[in-house]
Amino acid sequence: MAKGSADMSDFLQLSGKKFLIFGVANKKSVAYHITKDLLECGSKCVLVVLNDEIRSRVGKLFPEIAAAGDIYCCDVEREEEITRVRDEIAARHDELFDGLVHSLAFADYSRGIRPFHETSPEAFLQAVHISCFSLTTIANAFQKMLTKTASVVTISISTTRLASASYGYMGPIKAALDASLSFLVKSFSAFSEIRFNAVGSGPLKTSASAGIPGYVDAYLYAEKLIPRRRNVATEEAANTAVFLLSPRSSGITAQKIIVDAGMEINYFDQGIIDKVNH
Repeated sequence: MAKGSADMSDFLQLSGKKFLIFGVANKKSVAYHITKDLLECGSKCVLVVLNDEIRSRVGKLFPEIAAAGDIYCCDVEREEEITRVRDEIAARHDELFDGLVHSLAFADYSRGIRPFHETSPEAFLQAVHISCFSLTTIANAFQKMLTKTASVVTISISTTRLASASYGYMGPIKAALDASLSFLVKSFSAFSEIRFNAVGSGPLKTSASAGIPGYVDAYLYAEKLIPRRRNVATEEAANTAVFLLSPRSSGITAQKIIVDAGMEINYFDQGIIDKVNH
């Protein structure tokens, strides 16, 4: 290396950092790709999944993490479960975490997609609890296990203003998640510089999205809207999350970074207009 030149092999400054990741489910999940990227950057990862079945599956994807006993189970709908898993992790990890990933979402589509005004309070509140409020609950539970400059990243969607029939009531819930960022930054600023940001992804090909009625049609339509004619890859959303977890993004907080490959600029694509009108 030339004298005076910088070592850029760890540009994101993630080597030796430690992260807590909620939501790895399988190879298609955003959290899987985030974990994979962090490990490749030399970071250490501790994973929290829903149940033993998923833990077994994820352990095969990340055998080194499983061998260390660092895949934990937690149902975030139950506050006592979050407290329990925090205590389990704290008992085995003295070192503070440099960041936390919240990649959790659930909505009950068992009745199919219905008009928004027919949404049941039970379904809505369950989805809010898991997909939105769990970020606040987890952040509160783990606040003393995070460094003073830690980065917290959640996974949102590119826009909550478009009333997509196939996405149903999750749109307003993701809007609530986005709004939570500012309030979490403000309240945590009383004792830290912990940052909260979101990756607002366009439609992704994940196992969770595959369970949404009508999602495939919406996914294919989105692909036609995108200028490059190719949807956002899950890895692209994950790459942005890794950047937000890194010290290189230290000036970014209370923001949603849009990762939609330019879909939002192209709703009046001439090719689609021609198809509709003819």
